[in-house]
Amino acid sequence: MRISEMVITPLACPDPPLLNHHGVHEPWFLRVIVRLRTEEGLEGIGEGPGGGLYVQQLNAASKHVVGADPYQIEALRVLIGRPNVFSTIEVACLDLIGKATGRPVYDLLGGAARRRVPFAAYLFYKQAGDDSWGQALTPEELLRQAERFHESYGMTVFKLKAGVLEPDLEVRTIKLMRERFGPMAGLRIDPNAAWSVETSIWVAEQLRETWLEYLEDPTDGIEAMSQVAQHTPLPLSTNMCVTAFEHIPLAFRQRAVQVVLGDHHGWGGLTAYRHLGVICKTLGWGLSQHSNSHLGVSFAAMIHAAAAIPNLLYASDTHYPWNAESDVVCETDRFRFRDGKIDLWDAPGLGVSIDEDKLEAAHAAYVNRGSAAMARDDVSAMRERQPDWLPHMPKW
Repeated sequence: MRISEMVITPLACPDPPLLNHHGVHEPWFLRVIVRLRTEEGLEGIGEGPGGGLYVQQLNAASKHVVGADPYQIEALRVLIGRPNVFSTIEVACLDLIGKATGRPVYDLLGGAARRRVPFAAYLFYKQAGDDSWGQALTPEELLRQAERFHESYGMTVFKLKAGVLEPDLEVRTIKLMRERFGPMAGLRIDPNAAWSVETSIWVAEQLRETWLEYLEDPTDGIEAMSQVAQHTPLPLSTNMCVTAFEHIPLAFRQRAVQVVLGDHHGWGGLTAYRHLGVICKTLGWGLSQHSNSHLGVSFAAMIHAAAAIPNLLYASDTHYPWNAESDVVCETDRFRFRDGKIDLWDAPGLGVSIDEDKLEAAHAAYVNRGSAAMARDDVSAMRERQPDWLPHMPKW
């Protein structure tokens, strides 16, 4: 079996005005769908982060992909080089192999370690927008958002995207959630390194009795994280200072983190993410799963990864509830949350296919964005709303 065609389709999809330390989500988030076709009539699909530069990198990689045997994944990894570009192509190759063999992708990764995959409610302070979620700019409004996630999806693990309000207000938000959802709920907070070491230590002390699952990237860099870790019993996690295999030795020596949030999009695909799981188990680290704005192809890949990695014991992050209405896959009924979990399916490959009409509409939106579709820009989006705003780091 050889790949005869690689089709790259960049997309722009509506995004609500979610706030983070770096600004606010633009009205559109960018993704790309890659389809690998064979002369036998099979098609494998992958999804990546999108934007003009990423599309250029995919186009540059296509010379290594067309004509290749999709089973020779490691050769493609070396030839393509860029882990974030290879990852999208690898997922499409695994989807192809699964369809050719009649096996789901999680079987290609070693088999299912679990049949139900848990996810966390991803909570954001939020400006009012053209959506049903409404404003969430206070601890009380954020609590109502958490209650909606719990009522609609059954989620009992809650992650707060912080670094937006004053630290004492974000501490209050977490404490309100602990009071509302009780001692068994999982709580996490992630300011994307918006705090200084001193503020991080202060927040950790304020939240000591809330028993967070973990405190994610309170401050910037391995050295600073190590300083915070020396002053709190709370586990520290990261998706910022350990984002590649070469970062692991220093972080381990410095005792900077206890949990890594892996992401197949950035680490180099599903097989690399599984390798990360083995390393984390060896080092005694926990493993979780990171998310960014995404559609159903990425969500399916995340579900397969979470099913196949035995020591992925934390509920995974996902933006899917925020982005579900923009999805371009046909099988959205697979993504029904029950008690905060997604039930695994047995269809070959990823088990999803493309809705051509929705894909065409999202591609047209991308084309209409013109030069604004080169990359995500939360800073400019925030300055449109608040012209004097600056992305100072650390903010507190």
